[in-house]
Amino acid sequence: MPETIQGKLDGSGLKVGIVASRFNDFLTKQLIDGALDALTRHGTKDGDIKIVRVPGSFEIPYAAKILASSKKYDALICLGVIIRGDTPHYQHISSEVTKGIAAISLETGIPVIYGVLTVENIEQGIERCGTKSGNRGWDAAINAIEMVNLYKQIKV
Repeated sequence: MPETIQGKLDGSGLKVGIVASRFNDFLTKQLIDGALDALTRHGTKDGDIKIVRVPGSFEIPYAAKILASSKKYDALICLGVIIRGDTPHYQHISSEVTKGIAAISLETGIPVIYGVLTVENIEQGIERCGTKSGNRGWDAAINAIEMVNLYKQIKV
């Protein structure tokens, strides 16, 4: 049987940064609340969590890069909500934010978790921020905890 390595869900002692957009705040606020709930329920102390608010989702990667480069955090969680509009702006923003967040994790070697919702309409956003589809902020925080613990096991 092959050896399986996976992260455990223990956030004790972890330093976590959350970068969250203020745009569509009525939804993003719910993602932040979900992430904070997951982190504290899994042992991360309030004092070990820092929230950085940026104007919109497009600004998330730059702020995340600064935090990651500081080497003060075990993981970063990026949260925002991009809602499709009548122009192609949605596609440009969501594509660049996605690429930016992925690049930071690869460049810095710390987990940078993608918790940016890209939805067709407000109703889909509401569903993913704490109603019937769960809370994607919670999910992003769980992923952060698991990935930090996994990185600790596989780093050489």
